[in-house]
Formats: sequence, C-alpha cells, structure tokens
Amino acid sequence: MTEQEIVDILKASGALLTGHFQLRSGLHSDHFFQAALLLQYPDKAETICRYLAGFFRGQPIDAVISPAVGGLIVGQEVARALGCRAIFADKEDGRLVLKRGFSIKPADRILVAEDVVTKGGRVQQTIDLVRSFGGQVVGVAVIVDRSGGEAEFDVPFHSALKLSLPTFDPAECPLCKAGQPVDRPGSK
Repeated sequence: MTEQEIVDILKASGALLTGHFQLRSGLHSDHFFQAALLLQYPDKAETICRYLAGFFRGQPIDAVISPAVGGLIVGQEVARALGCRAIFADKEDGRLVLKRGFSIKPADRILVAEDVVTKGGRVQQTIDLVRSFGGQVVGVAVIVDRSGGEAEFDVPFHSALKLSLPTFDPAECPLCKAGQPVDRPGSK
C-alpha cells in the first residue's frame, strides 16, 4: 500500500481529526488520530492490519499481544493475517497485566500491536510484560506512529503510517493560550 492509500482510508473513516486535543502522553496537539473511527469499519481495519502484518510475514510468531483497549482490534486483525493467536494485556493499578487465562510461555515469539504511538510508553510496558514471562518480542506493529521518530524500541518497529503532527507541552500550547477548550478524545 502507498502512504496516500493509507491516508485515504483514514480520511474516509473520519479517523483524522482537527481541533485541540490532549493526548494520552499529556501533550497537546491540533490533530488527533482516533483509531476507533477507523476500526469501526471491519473491511478498513482488515486492510490496514493485513498491510501491517506483511512486515512480519514469514517469521515464526506464536501470538500477537496488544494493550487494552486501543490495540485490541489491531492485535486481532494482525494475528488473523499472520495465522496466530491474539491476546491482550489489561490495565490494572496503572500497569499492564495478563488476565482472562492468557499466558506467555518462555521462548514464545510475540509481536506487539497497537493503534497509535506518540511517546511509546504503553508499547514499552507491553514489551516489558512479555519479557517478564520469558517471551521473546519479535517486533512492534502500529497503525500510526506520531512520535516524529522519537519512539524507539530495541526490536523492529513498523507502522502503516508516520504522521508528523505538532505536539505541545501544555504550558507552551498555543491553543491553550488562545483559550480553546481541550478535547480528550482517547478517553471518550
């Protein structure tokens, strides 16, 4: 897929928003990628996630893990494309844990899948969780990397699209200074 084809799919689903947003990282931006608006269309989700899976096709992968909630559908669709299991980590007391009977065995080869990365904190927590069980992280697959190249992991990292969207520290945010109300779309 070309970058333009991916952007067209995101725009057609209404997933690229403009306004004044507080990101999960705490930073502010005038653009937001709302993955849920893309993922509500199974055909579009399958298309993007199949493309993501292509970066890892041919590698032995035992499971795809995603942090809940944003990465659930991404992980499911990437795992479907790779023909392996899909598991997810729940948030509990501010950290990620495995529940619901999910398991990672030592030496399991695990791919981490997520909807969007800004700073990479949730993905790194997922990597750390996999390793705490002795699993081997083979890579990271995300729909949108909006880190501007700052999110780095010690495994192969691929995104369907890199978005270089401006982010602002809240104390320096021009939208805050202009008095625009802040939207927290990731929490709705």
